[in-house]
Amino acid sequence: MLRNMSSSLAFSFFFFFLLSLSSSSEAAGSVGINYGRIANDLPTPSKVVELLKTQGINRVKLYDTEATVLTALKNSGIKVIVAMPNELLSAAAADQSYTDTWIQNNIISYYPSTQIEAIAVGNEVFVDPNNTTNYLVPAMKNVHASLVKNNLDKTIKISSPIALSALQSSYPTSSGSFKTELIEPVIKPMLKFLQQTESYLMVNAYPFFAYAANSDTISLDYALFKQNPGVVDSGNGLKYDNLFDAQVDAVNAAMSALQYNDIKISVSETGWPSLGDSNEIGASEDNAASYNGNLVKRVLSGNGTPLKPKDPLNVFLFALFNENQKTGPTSERNYGLFFPNEKKVYDISLTVSEVNTSSSAVAPVAAGTGRSQVPVSGGDVSSAGNSGKTWCVANGGYSEEKLQHALDYACGEGGADCSPIQPGATCYNPNTLEAHASYAFNSYYQKMSRGTGTCDFGGAAYVVTQPPSYGKCDFPTGY
Repeated sequence: MLRNMSSSLAFSFFFFFLLSLSSSSEAAGSVGINYGRIANDLPTPSKVVELLKTQGINRVKLYDTEATVLTALKNSGIKVIVAMPNELLSAAAADQSYTDTWIQNNIISYYPSTQIEAIAVGNEVFVDPNNTTNYLVPAMKNVHASLVKNNLDKTIKISSPIALSALQSSYPTSSGSFKTELIEPVIKPMLKFLQQTESYLMVNAYPFFAYAANSDTISLDYALFKQNPGVVDSGNGLKYDNLFDAQVDAVNAAMSALQYNDIKISVSETGWPSLGDSNEIGASEDNAASYNGNLVKRVLSGNGTPLKPKDPLNVFLFALFNENQKTGPTSERNYGLFFPNEKKVYDISLTVSEVNTSSSAVAPVAAGTGRSQVPVSGGDVSSAGNSGKTWCVANGGYSEEKLQHALDYACGEGGADCSPIQPGATCYNPNTLEAHASYAFNSYYQKMSRGTGTCDFGGAAYVVTQPPSYGKCDFPTGY
């Protein structure tokens, strides 16, 4: 049954959207940052901590357990993920007394004043040229056993970041699978360990790499969380409106294929370079600002991925600083949000409060979790909308509460003609929230001359090029 849709609504849709962003951390995801130090011009750790606090960043991920950094983080209120570097895995796997000592020196010496929340055992071990893969799970188990001895296993989690190169298949997303040669030796034992310890899988996901290598087939807007037609997964019918979600769900699908559906993912690295070599397509300051800025809004909106819509996303941006001593292409030295002098490379919102007050907060890109109608078949959505042959429909996988708020706005302050979806009217049946919302959203969209951004509703709607089919109801194409 539709709720009261009179224009006397006390609050607008804009308020409801801001409220959704301001909800508890349990409902929304979190944004942290990777603090790498492969550079000779970085500020001191104490200055870095002040920078993090000034920017409202309360989670940081390190690549080691350097004493000056962990000391600087004491009593800062910043949660910390530390790392056991790959070169220590052999010793950690061979002897638990080694991990006992390592935990004493690198964790207990700082905890709890330094709020260590997790230990990353190794980093992208499967592509380590030193062949440390076989040491990974034994090392993880020994580190965990050492935490148990000190009654820290419930408060400090163990995981290990994997690269997407661990996947044999990632497209379509539903076909996600791990490389065959990794499954029995290391993937299954690692996932079983994560399940038993109630931990999560760390994943390093970089849409930039996929776009740079396939710019002829992957839309830049799709990679940057901008308005785009989206991609419908041919295997499960789910619609993806950004490449990041598709990459994360490819890993979810790979775990599901091995019957590990209950393990959550934390994106331990993701980012976009502000500068690159001539062959690094898409590396630019504007694109980096778009990717990271839109990702923050996406994460803080509280929406999960299409495959796991109820699991908030937790991500760590890469990286805090441009690091001038990193090897490889130019992009490797230009992932930072800040220059070493602490000036911003580009300006983006990093916290809920900043997102709330930004001019673009009313129209974030959200996860397209519903089963799709036929999307716009390429090109710019707004220009396609001006042709007069597009409609606006509800994102059926969006949370019912947010969908209802958007519906109330459209029928109230939005001025949509919602009389056909009242009880007994021509479009009341099917009597579902998605069908009613679709009619209301389309009414508003057509009333607004199908203008850019008028079929969004905070991610609750998207444009299609075929007439929506809900019972015998006809959806208008113009006013």
